[in-house]
Amino acid sequence: MRFTSPAVGGIRLFAVAGTNTVSFGIQADDAARPGLLGFAVERVDPVENQRYFMRGFKVFPSVDATPDASTSVSTFEHPIQSLVWDDFTAKPGRRYTYVFHPLAGTPKNLDRSRPVVEIDIETEPLYGGTHDVFFNRGVASSQAYANRFKNLPPDQQPTARRRKEALNWLSRDLDDALLRFIRSARRGNAIRGCFYEFTYAPVLAELKKAIDQGVDVQLIVDLKVNEHTSNERQPDGSVKQVFHASDPRLRNLDAIEAAGIPASAVIRREARRTSIAHNKFMVLLTGAGRQPTQVWTGSTNLTDGGVHGQANVGHWIRDPAVAQSFLEYWEVLAADPGGRADDSPATVRTRNAEFFADVAALTPVPALAAIPPGSTTIFSPRKGLGPLDLYVELAAKASSLACMTFAFSVPAPFKAALAQNTAAGPLCFLLLEKEDRPSSGSSTPFVRLTAKHNVYEAAGSEISTPLGRWVVETDNRRLGLNSHVAFMHCKFLLHDPLGPDPIVVTGSANFSVPSTNANDENMIIVRGDRRVADIYFTEFNRLFNHYYFRSVVDRTSHGATAATTPTGAGSLMLEEDDRWLQKYVPGTLRTKRVDRFIGMAV
Repeated sequence: MRFTSPAVGGIRLFAVAGTNTVSFGIQADDAARPGLLGFAVERVDPVENQRYFMRGFKVFPSVDATPDASTSVSTFEHPIQSLVWDDFTAKPGRRYTYVFHPLAGTPKNLDRSRPVVEIDIETEPLYGGTHDVFFNRGVASSQAYANRFKNLPPDQQPTARRRKEALNWLSRDLDDALLRFIRSARRGNAIRGCFYEFTYAPVLAELKKAIDQGVDVQLIVDLKVNEHTSNERQPDGSVKQVFHASDPRLRNLDAIEAAGIPASAVIRREARRTSIAHNKFMVLLTGAGRQPTQVWTGSTNLTDGGVHGQANVGHWIRDPAVAQSFLEYWEVLAADPGGRADDSPATVRTRNAEFFADVAALTPVPALAAIPPGSTTIFSPRKGLGPLDLYVELAAKASSLACMTFAFSVPAPFKAALAQNTAAGPLCFLLLEKEDRPSSGSSTPFVRLTAKHNVYEAAGSEISTPLGRWVVETDNRRLGLNSHVAFMHCKFLLHDPLGPDPIVVTGSANFSVPSTNANDENMIIVRGDRRVADIYFTEFNRLFNHYYFRSVVDRTSHGATAATTPTGAGSLMLEEDDRWLQKYVPGTLRTKRVDRFIGMAV
């Protein structure tokens, strides 16, 4: 939901509330800026009868000259020096009042006489919409985790209780929602699932329980035989052949056996072994005729790291038309379509072509202008790049703002389109698994997207914590190579999320060529649903801000130049006077972000 305050003393507040995060933009006119040291922010929670000042990590150097990564201070003494701010600690379905206190004076003699500005907001409920959206924490390094759990991975916590607390904190509501979806099935209902990595014991146990209670469960699981050898360089510089066992086949089979899931409930996805059966969805069928009514989808693989580690989202949809579409796709996949290892080349081509045509017939790709209100499904694989072209167009042709997550670096089609963007085009935020940088083995000239393209990037990075190594997962890619996804596993795109007609694209596909015309994938386009857009937008802000700071620190520690590192982005120090506002001049990222809040549809 979106909210605005009255203007008081030349200051006006704008807020967007998701379930757990509230994002603020602050409009301060020319008369309010002289002498402004920042804002002390007070939160009032009537439900818990609490009223207190929010905390931050930046300090006045004259008051605290030696802050470190564990520093936490009250904004009552060390204000927020930003016109864009987020509260990441809100609770779902809760009314809050935020009181912004403009501070003047000096750090050691603060003037609190300026009029305060209040804004009442209400966060989105966790459950109850056509679409319910659940993000895990998705932060492989954070002050909060370090302070709570001493930076030890969950499996190294001193007691079973502390291990459970760490896992619950990392998964947030994602784990509970996954299990709740399965538990909503009753005797006589059915669940049709489709999974790539399928090893997360609590979910497998819940599915086994559902089977035992009379739910008809049928699960398509990636069990492809893709064992191979590859030449790999060793620490001593030599190159030798290394054998890689079939993955995720063997891990999935071990987990299925350990959970006691009967073979009759498992449909083996084994054809097209060089591609990935990358889906992670379930369809719930209810009623006497077992009609499809609900869908669980998103980016979350059923693994420990998928639920508790890398950034992921689960998306619960209560829409019979969407459920029917997913069920029809599931029925195509249940035949294990496509070419097989012992087929002739001609047979492989024929089988693959038939498979691609069947999938494309289920969900034709709409033109951007023809995307209907509500939910539109798009499935893969298919011939051509129609879905990918649409996603690129959604990013490049936003009227005001576009936000994208990429589980690797920037895909080439997006880079080509965004490289044509200018300051007059949409403001684009990219959240990447790893920094976009030149490849030593590429002959293609490297193009870096920068502020001149109105593009700003944050990449996965951690600061002095072993947690990232605990959450690393292995994706077995098309070419038999292993790549690690430790930070950013989400796959979603926001087109004008603060506008009157937002579009959200979300699902399992990595916005890449292989995810369009090679892998089994599902995506859903949600148009005109502000609840969905506000949840995704505020969670994007949370993750972007977290990793933007860390990626800047990481970049500067490796000798990055001023040309590629925003000034002060990684600093723990506040300005001692109103010079921090000099950064808010036309054309800067800071000003552009404020302008998006000021211009948002309410």
